[in-house]
Amino acid sequence: MMPIKKHIPNFITIMNLLCGSVAIVAALEDQLVLSAYLIVLAGFFDYLDGMTARLLRSFSDYGKQLDSLADVISFGLAPGMILFVLMSNNPETPEILINNVNVIPYISFMIPAFSALRLAKFNIDPGQSDSFSGLPTPANAILIASFPLIIASATSTNEFPFKEFSNILHQAYFLIIITLVLSYLLISRIKLFSLKFKNLGWKNNSKRYIFLIISLVLLIGIQCAAIPVILLLYIILSLL
Repeated sequence: MMPIKKHIPNFITIMNLLCGSVAIVAALEDQLVLSAYLIVLAGFFDYLDGMTARLLRSFSDYGKQLDSLADVISFGLAPGMILFVLMSNNPETPEILINNVNVIPYISFMIPAFSALRLAKFNIDPGQSDSFSGLPTPANAILIASFPLIIASATSTNEFPFKEFSNILHQAYFLIIITLVLSYLLISRIKLFSLKFKNLGWKNNSKRYIFLIISLVLLIGIQCAAIPVILLLYIILSLL
């Protein structure tokens, strides 16, 4: 019988999956802000399960597969559902009708499809420990989760950059294009650095420290509107 500590990371992974499942229900009920927060919480559990597994030295193929299954729900289907609702509720979304149903919003489900491909690729690629090939699914999901948060913030303040970002997010064609771009980035061969620290030294972690410091300043300064900027910064630092 496995020691209890071996199950702790898997329990945390299940919490990730549960957050993603409830996020999907919240999105279907048009509670996109709640859905967004649940995706962010799932991201916290996703980070925590890996850290816990390292501390307890309880790695297993079982846990690895469970983690990917949870991520498909929390960082694939849940953000895809947010995009689906945003497109469905947008009166400017172009129409292609099949049986009186507009199929354009269903483009959003490219996100869970390509997230599944990304996770399958990650599981069989041993070279993705210090760096990633393609955009990590949690980063992609949190970017999409920021959309309803930015829109909600823009209703309570007209300050820069909330209003400007919100105006962009209300453009139906932007939502379609960003879905296509993110789907490509998920399975691209672009090398992106990992945020896992093997030690605390500056020499081997300079990019990580620079990224985290700037990200913290941006989050304090412009809150949820910082998330798209942080993702762009992440890609730029990785390519340098």
